[in-house]
Amino acid sequence: MLQDILGEPEWADFLTTADRRGLTPLFWFHVRPYGEVNLDMDARLNLAPGTVPGPRATAALSTEPGTTAARV
Repeated sequence: MLQDILGEPEWADFLTTADRRGLTPLFWFHVRPYGEVNLDMDARLNLAPGTVPGPRATAALSTEPGTTAARV
């Protein structure tokens, strides 16, 4: 029905680009790109404890005046 109405010539001049962008959710609202998500609030997630990485090693920095030290 909407396609028939928007196909009429008087609507082509009436709708702006922003109006047409506003119509997009009407056609794509029902689409779930990641599939159906079922949320069970009574079950806990089985998450393994994470490990924290140690500090990064840095390269020796030059202390001579006029030189630029780069970090690796």
